Amino acid sequence: MSNSISSDIDKDPVIAKQEPKKSKANRISFVVFMLLLTALFAFLGNWQLNRLAVKDAMIADIEERIGNGPIELPSIAEWVGFDPEIYDFRPLTITGTFDHSQTIRIFTFLTADDGTHYGPGYWIVAPFYLKDGGMIFVNRGYVPEFLADGFIDGGAGPIDEVTLVGLGRVTEPTNAFTPGSEFENRIDWVRNVERLTQFLDEETQPIAPIYFNDGLTPDGSLPQGGETKLTVVNKHLEYAITWFSLAILTPLLLLVWMRRTDK
Repeated sequence: MSNSISSDIDKDPVIAKQEPKKSKANRISFVVFMLLLTALFAFLGNWQLNRLAVKDAMIADIEERIGNGPIELPSIAEWVGFDPEIYDFRPLTITGTFDHSQTIRIFTFLTADDGTHYGPGYWIVAPFYLKDGGMIFVNRGYVPEFLADGFIDGGAGPIDEVTLVGLGRVTEPTNAFTPGSEFENRIDWVRNVERLTQFLDEETQPIAPIYFNDGLTPDGSLPQGGETKLTVVNKHLEYAITWFSLAILTPLLLLVWMRRTDK
């Protein structure tokens, strides 16, 4: 009986026509899909080349700024329209006094080649009240995690007026994965001016939209300053090559598939 049913289906002209149509539609869909993938890979490769140009320009700009002599941070009267990007990685000098009672610790990790001290630890950040008015957050440097409790209130920091030489840095961005601030323990995870401001008592002084990384300190002293990362990760050329390789490989695979299915 089963042989009879199979024979009837094979003889049915409607079913016989449907099978080739379905196969042809699947074939066309797969070809379109592979061509869309090729276009996507090519687009991503081109996007990475554009990112490469931007990153190369950024690196050249950083190298140029680092090579310049330090300039004074503009006075508070010039903070209207302050453009943080102009002062990113720019050597600066600032004069004023610390408020160590409002020190904030920011978790970080230094690799072994960064200095005398390394491993998990904290940036020691404190408000610095400028001689001519206004306040800027100063990253005094790194301390290992097991010594961090000694720097809750500054840890042997200067109490008189001092002049510091270091680098200006733009505020670090946050995202959905950034842990929340620990106000009770005065611990945070990013050097973000807006978040750091929330640790302060009621503030009447204008706050600079950048923070300041203090300069080098004597070997072995804490906090360990001068730890600004001057290298920028730039793997966009590698990424571009990967995407363009896929853009070439995908249509080749499509041609091989089409030849095999045509047989």
